Amino acid sequence: MTEQLPPATPVAPASWLSRLRGDRFLPVVVITVVLFALSPLLAPGSLSSSALSAMLPFAAIMAIAALGQTLVIAHGGIDLSVPGVMAVAAVFATKVAQNGSLPLGACVLVGIVCGAVSGLIVGLAVVRFSVAAFVATLAVNSLLLGFVLILSDGFPGTADPALSAFAVSSVLGVPSLFLVAVVVVAIGHLLLRHSVPGRRFIAVGAGVPAARILGARTSVTEISAYVLAGVAYAVAGTLLAAYLRTPDLRLGDSYQLTTIAAVVLGGSLLRGGISSIAATAVAALFLTQLGQVVLAAGASTAVQLLVQAGVLAVAVVVRGIPWRTYLRRPATRG
Repeated sequence: MTEQLPPATPVAPASWLSRLRGDRFLPVVVITVVLFALSPLLAPGSLSSSALSAMLPFAAIMAIAALGQTLVIAHGGIDLSVPGVMAVAAVFATKVAQNGSLPLGACVLVGIVCGAVSGLIVGLAVVRFSVAAFVATLAVNSLLLGFVLILSDGFPGTADPALSAFAVSSVLGVPSLFLVAVVVVAIGHLLLRHSVPGRRFIAVGAGVPAARILGARTSVTEISAYVLAGVAYAVAGTLLAAYLRTPDLRLGDSYQLTTIAAVVLGGSLLRGGISSIAATAVAALFLTQLGQVVLAAGASTAVQLLVQAGVLAVAVVVRGIPWRTYLRRPATRG
């Protein structure tokens, strides 16, 4: 007599809730989709072609700047030199280029090099001399803002018409700056996740002692995070100056904390080791659209800042809740 085996218990596919609580970077995608779905109800016209054309360039600039902040936070650091680097790059692309002392291309390149040099100074101070990251970056930020006043004589300049025309242009209705950001974020994400230097970069952020045992040059990797971040801020400052055409000398002030907010909202750990450039970019899009919806609803800039702070606080609290404990499925009793 053939022994019959009991029927196999079907394995239920993973629910969307389990996936949501198991992936640190998926929630920001979900809330961004929800925000765009609710935008027409909260502020009619906020998803019109004109509204999106006005919002996407600023989301792109924030995404590029937040990319730099992601690289720093991936190593457990924090960078408060964002305004200074963006301002220096903007002054070179506008006031210095306007004076005719250097060609436009050279001015843009010098501004980006200034961002890299400032990142190198910060990296050396933090890694080699054990200066706290927030102290070193604040000091460099103050120096850069003073340098901006010297270069500009206290008055802003105007971007070259060709540079400004590129910044406000579009391809098939999509703003060029948004396309630039998509390319930059995609390249950064692929390099960080799927290349040997990228995986080494993440390994150093996850744990310096372990990375040293594996033979990684941890000091070089940590310093390079600040250098690459400075380049990202400089590129963002150049693009913002070109888009605004006559930018304020403190054009980067609003990006100091919003870049950190985008990184945190995207799911990266402030202590380092776990980060995603793509998720940070989605968070930058979320924050920019959120600000536009709040303003379109008739609220003031102060209310916009309060809403952003509230969203960030909720995100931090929600991520701190032990969801696995509360949402764990009850054990099946035999």
